[in-house]
Amino acid sequence: MGTPLGHNLAIALTCLGLLLNLWLALPGSSEAALPKQSAIKDARILLRNALPIEDANLRTVQVLLEKMPRQANLKRWSSLAKDTTQVEQMLRRDQQRLINAVAADRQEFVRQQITTMLAVVPTLQQAITDRDRGQIKPLSEQILGSVGAIEAALVPAFPYVVPDAYAHLPQLKGRAEVEFMTKEGRIVATIDGYSAPVNAGNFIDLVRRGFYDGLDFNRADDGYFLQIGDPDGAADGFIDPATGILRTVPLEIRIPQQTEPIYEHTLEEMGYGRTLPVLPFSAYGTLAMAHAAEEVNTASSQFFFYLFESDLTPAGLNLMDGNYSVFGYVTEGEEMLYKLRLGDKILSARVISGLENLQLPASETL
Repeated sequence: MGTPLGHNLAIALTCLGLLLNLWLALPGSSEAALPKQSAIKDARILLRNALPIEDANLRTVQVLLEKMPRQANLKRWSSLAKDTTQVEQMLRRDQQRLINAVAADRQEFVRQQITTMLAVVPTLQQAITDRDRGQIKPLSEQILGSVGAIEAALVPAFPYVVPDAYAHLPQLKGRAEVEFMTKEGRIVATIDGYSAPVNAGNFIDLVRRGFYDGLDFNRADDGYFLQIGDPDGAADGFIDPATGILRTVPLEIRIPQQTEPIYEHTLEEMGYGRTLPVLPFSAYGTLAMAHAAEEVNTASSQFFFYLFESDLTPAGLNLMDGNYSVFGYVTEGEEMLYKLRLGDKILSARVISGLENLQLPASETL
């Protein structure tokens, strides 16, 4: 199984970014094809944005809170005070509507989350009054944790039907969390089945089988990627014991404004070459499936943690987005990835939440 990209291509990726920056500096150059905003590098923001919900008011609250740390750094205190007041007003106004919008068994949970947020708002307001920049980020993120929990609760059911062609593969109909234990410490990743149910389902199924326990990182490029999932023996992927055949999963990428992912073709092939996927390669600790070079539908068990900080290669203009299936992000312990090297092991991997969202083929049971 080939690397996600070889070392030479990593260098080429950086060079591409430099050329783009130089091109933008030329008189008369156009920025029409480039992203209008900086890439989002926070995995939690990306995961919140990827949830298949349509609640404009709650999304507004989310955006107001997400921009607060930057506003604090820029000392925009009046804007912060105004936005915090708006957040409080919207939460109070929409409280009952949000509670009524979820299933009966989730209503008390949503009520508690809103109560928690409203209890934190006065502390945030005081931090703004005191111009305490150090408190703005943790307090806004505390409220955002509840916003994300409510947004997840608002998803009524899995929003689309996965094509019948993949009915023989495990599918993750929602989200799950996986804990990796390494010699450097604990890493937790959120796996997003809403955006990549087949790739995420394949991965969660392998984790629950203990497939990754004790495996070495078999390919690496410092500051770029760590790849793992090559088992002992001749096979370079997972041999399904039920069939004795190498199990592979298709390329699977969801783009904005489309409910269902695109399967088996790169975004470039489908005419979306400059479209940023819902799950882009813009966060440190992105998880994606590795596949053989030029054979995008050969992913099996090998996946990689993406480590490259893409300041010079904007999301949507690198060689990764649209060519590899992203299925999650590291959300805890990303600092451990800085320390891991080729030959280090995943001591154990286990599903710590969301296993109930794994749907196995009809012939299998959990």
